[in-house]
Amino acid sequence: MKDISFQLYSARHTPLAEALQIVADSGYRSVEAYRDNVADLALFQSLLDANNLTCSSVHIGRDELKNNFSSALDMALQLGVKQVVCPYLLPEDRPADTAAWEALADELAGYAAELHTHNLPFAWHNHDFEFEKTPEGSLPMRILLDRAPQLQWEIDLGWIQRAGESPDSWLRTYSDRVSSVHLKDVAATGECVDEDGWADVGHGVVDWASVTTELQRLETDLFIVEHDNPSDVKRFAERSIATVNSWTLA
Repeated sequence: MKDISFQLYSARHTPLAEALQIVADSGYRSVEAYRDNVADLALFQSLLDANNLTCSSVHIGRDELKNNFSSALDMALQLGVKQVVCPYLLPEDRPADTAAWEALADELAGYAAELHTHNLPFAWHNHDFEFEKTPEGSLPMRILLDRAPQLQWEIDLGWIQRAGESPDSWLRTYSDRVSSVHLKDVAATGECVDEDGWADVGHGVVDWASVTTELQRLETDLFIVEHDNPSDVKRFAERSIATVNSWTLA
């Protein structure tokens, strides 16, 4: 049975207790947390329990992995997540050339190896900058996956679309490395401007007919709904899960 989860970053402007109730009422049974959610782990767990939700996975930044790995690991184990995900690099922290991307891949491979000893997959979450070629002509996303074989991929389909790439093609090529999927949609040009050009899942320009064909072939059971800036969290949550439930993913 596929796990349709909700990335809580989508509801970051909504009080956590209210957001979790919206998520549960919309039909989700799990969430993906980001760092702010787990600042008070006991409170977060109590709110999850009150809404009959579990935490499927958690985003942990590179700085925390480098400097507080033990506490991050302990937090993930307490939550009982299916995976740990490194989510983002600020522009000033992004590698400038192929060698620097290779060094990052080696660093991530170390975290993956350590987490593997605790039966926790470790994944990279992409945005669009991983699809911008280095000065030497290499593609950062390929560098990360090809150089760090234990690193999994939390593939964000919306950001791949934004990068001008084909989501279904990347799913097909790296299906054996995908540990979870961010289901995210992109609005048509000129639409949803107040939502930074993102759309509810199934209401944008992503070719979901082609994408769902590839999703059905994946081994992962973790699919995560996300919108980077919804003007109405309840609308986004409800419309998106309705779309996903209309697909055949089991």
